[in-house]
Amino acid sequence: MYLDSEKKREIFEKYGNGQSATDTGSPESQIALFSFRIAHLTEHLKKNHKDYGTARSLKRLVGKRRRLLDYLIKTDITRYRAIIKELGLRR
Repeated sequence: MYLDSEKKREIFEKYGNGQSATDTGSPESQIALFSFRIAHLTEHLKKNHKDYGTARSLKRLVGKRRRLLDYLIKTDITRYRAIIKELGLRR
């Protein structure tokens, strides 16, 4: 599988708010995890363009990430800017 528990732990350690592997609930760590999954699904859809179930899942993940980013921009603009810069989501 492309996303095992070790990879998740690595993402949570790197992007988590508390800088620990157990900080799975912070918006930054969830956004980072969603971004990793979105990148994987995007690559899958480039090869399998008729996989409509995966396309639907990708759209749902993008929506979830968007809602988390909207929440973060309302609550703390500096954390929002930091995660955007770190993940490279904006140009």
